[in-house]
Formats: sequence, C-alpha cells, structure tokens
Amino acid sequence: MSLVTLLPFIVLIGAMFLMTRSAKKKQQQAANMRNEMQPGSGVRTIGGMYATVKEVNDDTVLLDAGPGVELLFAKNSIGAVLTDDEYNRIVHGIEHDLKSDADVVPDDASSLTETDAPADAASDEKSVDLGKKAEEPADEATADEPTADAAPAEAKTDEKAKKSDGGSEAK
Repeated sequence: MSLVTLLPFIVLIGAMFLMTRSAKKKQQQAANMRNEMQPGSGVRTIGGMYATVKEVNDDTVLLDAGPGVELLFAKNSIGAVLTDDEYNRIVHGIEHDLKSDADVVPDDASSLTETDAPADAASDEKSVDLGKKAEEPADEATADEPTADAAPAEAKTDEKAKKSDGGSEAK
C-alpha cells in the first residue's frame, strides 16, 4: 500500500486521539475540582441550583440550600465550585468591587421622561417630509373604493403569486 492510501486513515486516527485526549483532560479537571470542595464553599449543581457545601464524603456531598434545607447529592452532580465573591454576587446579590463613581440607575421611570434641554427647543424642530404626498379624496363615497388604476395592479400581483406558490404547473 502506498502512503497516499494510508494518509486518510492516519489523519482520522490522529483526530480521534486528540478528541479523546481533550475529553479526558476535561474529566480530570472536573474530578480535581470536585475533590477540592470543602465545607463552606459555594457550588452550582448541574441542574442549576446554588448551595453551600456542608459535608463532603467519598461519593456524596451534603448541601445546605437554605435555612433548614439540607440536600444529599452525588459528587458527579456538582457542576462548578464557585469562589466566595462569585457565590455572594449570584446568590445574595452582593458586589464587593462596585465603583463608587458609577452612574446610579433609578428605580422609577421618571428619568426616562425628564430632559435636560428646554421644551422650546423641541417645539422648534420641523417634521421630516418622507416624500409621500397626502391625497385627499373628492368625496367620502370614493374614499373607501380603490381607484381604477389600483385594480389592474392588484390583479397582476395575484397572478404572479399564483404562479410562484406552486400552483397546478408545479404538480
């Protein structure tokens, strides 16, 4: 066999090796993270529940999800071990590194209606003409009826729609 015929198989085996290697590396990192859990650290389960570790055993973890709520989970169900700052930010809404110079967002919508410019400046603006001319009908009876020029245009668009939406010719 020549090298040209073996090349696709070599590339395929190399790709499979690299994919399994990266998967093993991720599994090992997850196992190390779970083994480093200590009582008092905040965790997120794979189901999205945030809790505090109360007790760590070989295969299980006892979590404190709230006052008087203790849950027993398998170690494999822990999705992430969070830092104290991250856990407090997500669960309690406490931010330690807030900037004091940051703009404060108001709790009401009054800031959306208030303007800094005087009201006279807004009234001086002219409306923009978009190029459409308003046609006024001669009388109210003809205002609701389409004009003679509009009827043939509508018929042409209906014919085009019938041809393009898979009529009897397409079957």
